[in-house]
Amino acid sequence: MPRFVRLGPPAALLALALTLTACDSSKDGSRDGGRHGASGLGDRYFPKAGNGGYDVSHYGLTLAYTPDGNRLTGTAVITARATEDLTAFNLDLAGMKVEKVTVGGGTAAYDRDGQELTIRPPTPLPKGTTFKAEVRYSGSPRTITDPDGSKEGWLRTADGALALGEPTGSMAWFPGNHHPSDKASYDVEVTVPKGLTAVSNGELKSERTTADGRSTFTWHTAEPMASYLATVAIGRYKVTRSATTDGLPVYVAVDPTQTAASSKVLARLPEIMDWAADTFGPYPFSSTGAIVDRPGDAGYALETQNRPVYPGAPDLVTLVHESAHQWFGDSVTPKSWQDMWLNEGFATYAEWLWTEDEGGATAEQTFNDLYDHGEDEYDDLWSFAPAKPTTAAHISDTPVYLRGAMVIHRIRQTVGDDAFHDLVQGWTAAHRHANADTAAFTAYVEKAAPDADFDDIWSDWLYGAAKPPRRP
Repeated sequence: MPRFVRLGPPAALLALALTLTACDSSKDGSRDGGRHGASGLGDRYFPKAGNGGYDVSHYGLTLAYTPDGNRLTGTAVITARATEDLTAFNLDLAGMKVEKVTVGGGTAAYDRDGQELTIRPPTPLPKGTTFKAEVRYSGSPRTITDPDGSKEGWLRTADGALALGEPTGSMAWFPGNHHPSDKASYDVEVTVPKGLTAVSNGELKSERTTADGRSTFTWHTAEPMASYLATVAIGRYKVTRSATTDGLPVYVAVDPTQTAASSKVLARLPEIMDWAADTFGPYPFSSTGAIVDRPGDAGYALETQNRPVYPGAPDLVTLVHESAHQWFGDSVTPKSWQDMWLNEGFATYAEWLWTEDEGGATAEQTFNDLYDHGEDEYDDLWSFAPAKPTTAAHISDTPVYLRGAMVIHRIRQTVGDDAFHDLVQGWTAAHRHANADTAAFTAYVEKAAPDADFDDIWSDWLYGAAKPPRRP
């Protein structure tokens, strides 16, 4: 997500009111004194994000949207396994009116407190039980303002809407366990007015016309996905389908106002994906592509799984950046938001590698230029350690991206090109479709190169706030 350089809003230190006003409650939602999963996972930057007591394996979302009036109705069927004995558990849902909740087919009591939807099943859920919770809801989905001032959640566009989730926006359009540590598969069915297209993650399984002339699109994502990577884009798109040389399907949806400006760069997407697979290891998903909306529909590009979203025609390095995220962030997903640099440092370094392989500046030259003159353009470059953003408002700031990439390059300098290539591919294979944190990464690097000394890299470059000394 290249927020800090090309497509991002200023990193203004704006407060985010994640505790939202309660919207409704059930009549019998009093606490029963039983075992209640935690209402929030205690993430350092977003402590109320996610919930304890269960693990989601699948989301089945059935949505209908009417742009006139910004009206969304939805049914979410959430398949999960209880990780402790539960008489109550929480889902994250910002706004929207909850109409009915069932668990295991029986009516469940529920109440609302800000973003927390507390559900009390009709019978307790023993640890290890797999259960289904169904939530019916409706209303006008909201836009959420991040701590850095950027917008996410449900963004209304000139001809429809765009749902973006990083870091907390997905709770604006479906209830769930909205923390990157809980990944799941998805089925998303979206019904929209005639003439509009609904694009989501994964594979388009069906497209049909309903009895009243509306259009329904059904998408399936088989590979695990963090909820912040889920998207729905609704509008008048020109859709093209192609494939990489390895036969990977490419599905691209472009707003008609952007087709001319986008055509040349998007034509290189299959080439980029082939290059990335050679560089980072086998592609982790069953299709790729892009969604290009109008400039201003969003303030940044985002690495939504399978097909990243771009506000206007992307430039080539942004296309490389978001494509690289399919390995770093989408397949190997951070365990917490403090591990954001693992996403953005690698995706930024992918830009350097691409430029190097295309005959431009080498990664070494880019590294040295940043070290010598980077603060001339990025005055916050040395303001904090990439692995320790100061607050939630800083998780998408310059050090996470550029200093994160510099950490990756220092590892390459230390182990050499061949070992670095093997290390990167080994990392993406070891944590494919899983979560990983910074400690797991540093331990992996040290194990992959046991004769190398990484102490200064970790202390000065990864965790050190000040500008590191120049290496010998």
